[in-house]
Amino acid sequence: MERFQHYIGTPSGVVLCVNQMEKNNLRGCFYHAYSREAVPVTCFNDLWFKMEELFDAIHFPFPGTEERSFIGKRRKNPEKQETVGALERKKVMSEEEMLNKHGDLGTFIVRVQHRQNSTWQGKVTWVDENKTMQFRSVWELTKLIAAALDTTSMQEE
Repeated sequence: MERFQHYIGTPSGVVLCVNQMEKNNLRGCFYHAYSREAVPVTCFNDLWFKMEELFDAIHFPFPGTEERSFIGKRRKNPEKQETVGALERKKVMSEEEMLNKHGDLGTFIVRVQHRQNSTWQGKVTWVDENKTMQFRSVWELTKLIAAALDTTSMQEE
């Protein structure tokens, strides 16, 4: 099978490795180019929050709306004028290394290209089936991944 869709291609691209799917919720980890360590995830919400933290840390993709809160605001480093805790945007893992990571149930390349209207837009590639789909929101991305994993679990039964 030709693997022409297997690339990262964006600073915000991650490889999602799903190891377990329970009651329509996933467990696994994801990899990004700025760390050699896997980022463990215990559910879809955990995945989305951790990916959002990554995007904020690397300042890409830039959010179309600012975070609003009545409790408190993010603390800024007055000397650097950037969010404290930001990652240096220096890649430590190559695309090839990232693409060699695989989950027990499924592997997905998630490329978030925009963060507009308080959600994400981009493309997701289901590596195991070599299928790429566009998504217009985190909800749509969740449904695409859940449907792919549901198909995988039906084939195993």
